[in-house]
Amino acid sequence: MFNTEHKPKIGVAKVLAEGLSVVTAPNASPMTFTGTQSYILGESEVAVIDPGPNDPAHFEALQRAIGGRRVSHVLVTHSHVDHSPLAKAFDAPVLAFGPSGAGMSEGMRGLGELDGGEGIDRNFVPDQQLADGDIVRGAGWAVEAVHTPGHMSNHLCFAFAGGLLSGDHVMAWSTTLVSPPDGDLTQFMASLRKLQARGEARYFPGHGPVLEDPQAMLTYQINHRLEREAQILEALPGGISDITATVYQGLDGRLLPMAARNVFSHLIDLCQRGKVCCNGPIRFGGRFELVG
Repeated sequence: MFNTEHKPKIGVAKVLAEGLSVVTAPNASPMTFTGTQSYILGESEVAVIDPGPNDPAHFEALQRAIGGRRVSHVLVTHSHVDHSPLAKAFDAPVLAFGPSGAGMSEGMRGLGELDGGEGIDRNFVPDQQLADGDIVRGAGWAVEAVHTPGHMSNHLCFAFAGGLLSGDHVMAWSTTLVSPPDGDLTQFMASLRKLQARGEARYFPGHGPVLEDPQAMLTYQINHRLEREAQILEALPGGISDITATVYQGLDGRLLPMAARNVFSHLIDLCQRGKVCCNGPIRFGGRFELVG
């Protein structure tokens, strides 16, 4: 299902669709793939979507791509440090669902300290908060805000005439990390099904190449999570480290900590659904077993 053939010219704008270009940031890593993708939407006046990490070279590359045009809006899909820190660098209002933690479910808030929270831009506060279904209009373009919590509770996708700017919710190169407490698997699955009901034909993600068959990927991602759930249930009882080692055999060791966070997200979901319990309060270091 995955397309890992992506070799962007870092810092060089590439036109992807009418009125849409992308500039890839110089922050490639096992988690960001070839780097964060910052999008420029519009012609005479533009919006910048996910301006990216706090990197002067990337800001200069965006300025070259904008070429002196007025930036009327900055749109942010979510407040991870590879997507949002440059938002305030432009002389334009910043629009997003809300600050980090906005949209977090009551169930997740009620669990207390869960560790995690890696890579969160704690300082991010938008100038204007967008609700699901809000329309933002600029010169010759319009986008619809689609709230898709799961990867982060404040995650938005942006639907426009050419497709869907999908942030980190759905990508072509990999499945998406769901790391509690800011990541919520229950919300993530609901958001995948929400996008299944929509009709955008192309997704432009926060990392990696354009997704040309999003419906197939959505189906795959849902089935993949259900299969992972079955594997985790089969590996119980145990702690997260043991379950992760059993479920993710052969995984690159650099990715095991993130895989463990994914396992934790499944266990929280299973506990909330009454299928699994933890010896004491739900926590990363707990021991989990089947109910009944």
